[in-house]
Amino acid sequence: MKCLLPILLLLCFSLSMKALANEAEPDEPAPSPVQHQDHSLDNTPQNDTDLASPITLLNNTIAPGTFRTLHWSPGLSMNSLNTPVPVLVAHGVKPGPMMCMTAAIHGDELNGIEIVRQVLHQLEPDDLRGTIIGMPIVNLDGFRRASRYMSDRRDLNRFFPGNPAGSYASRVAHSLFHKVILHCDYLVDIHTGSFLRTNLPQLRGDLKNPMILEFSRHFGGMGVLHHSGGPGTLRRAAADSGIPAITMETGGPHSLDQESVSHGVKGIKNLLHNLEMYKTVRLWLIPQPVFYQSTWVRSSSGGIMLSKVELDEKVKKGQLLGKVVDPITNTSSDIISPLDGIVLGKALDQVVSPGFATFHIGIIATEEQLAEPIPAAVTEPELEGENGDSMTSPPIAPTETSEPFQDMDS
Repeated sequence: MKCLLPILLLLCFSLSMKALANEAEPDEPAPSPVQHQDHSLDNTPQNDTDLASPITLLNNTIAPGTFRTLHWSPGLSMNSLNTPVPVLVAHGVKPGPMMCMTAAIHGDELNGIEIVRQVLHQLEPDDLRGTIIGMPIVNLDGFRRASRYMSDRRDLNRFFPGNPAGSYASRVAHSLFHKVILHCDYLVDIHTGSFLRTNLPQLRGDLKNPMILEFSRHFGGMGVLHHSGGPGTLRRAAADSGIPAITMETGGPHSLDQESVSHGVKGIKNLLHNLEMYKTVRLWLIPQPVFYQSTWVRSSSGGIMLSKVELDEKVKKGQLLGKVVDPITNTSSDIISPLDGIVLGKALDQVVSPGFATFHIGIIATEEQLAEPIPAAVTEPELEGENGDSMTSPPIAPTETSEPFQDMDS
């Protein structure tokens, strides 16, 4: 018994020291509210010995070096019929920014879905700095019906940042914006042309915003058009919240254009490389065209439109862009370019009415213009809205005076 006494005393001393050590450890701090990490496009490399911490998104914890499929639901449908929207998350082993991609906010726009799929599934989280979040099909409701709109016939991309007490589209926008978008340090919102129109792969952003201007320079040779975004668009709402946001336009709706998809994937891979998030071997090193101004050329008469020029084609002032032919009388009217520029977008050959937007012509900024800030005299270009009208603030419905409301007769 005397032999065991020293052993018992030593054991008691060891247990006492462990208890004191545990008491000295501070409690784990509670999760802080959503705040943007201030990366501010500062690409100073992190120390290679730094390791990323787990992140929390949509009530899930994602460990470093993992790829997860989460689900977002605005919780506005019947529980028995509710289908959550997939959210793909690649969380790197090294710390870095959180870059988000959204696609199919309009359910009939397919190219962005494929761009997000290719980008996310072609990278390895073990080689990634920071986090990439991809939402391939935001408007799952419209996607199932091959429709641009939500089930309430509203355009979701006119209601951000949303209103929790507003219409169905506004409530969905509010849920997405607060549950996902506010976590992002950068945002690329991917779209296509609408209603039998197609766009040259291009970026759109508010180039008067220094953060967005710098962000736009990381996509390689993809051209960028200056435009702050219409009220209610996701890009505009994100930028107003301090998130550098760009719209990527690629092709047209209802079909998959593999060439446009390839351009989009290449642009985003360049972006990730230049942000030092993920290295790519083949960089897009051609000069990036910048467009401060552009215009849509409208038909003067109705009939069948027949194009004479293609996307990315350089045109001269006075050049014939196409014709509108009356199929009964065989008379035609010419569509003439009002300026020198490049074809950024065009309507497909179809039946058109007088005033129909046919060709989108952009004016490339000169080196002298690019060397100076955008002059205040430069007006933002006219972009096509969903009804062929310029993208201005939509009218307010009498029953919903607190939020924008799109014309439902389109």
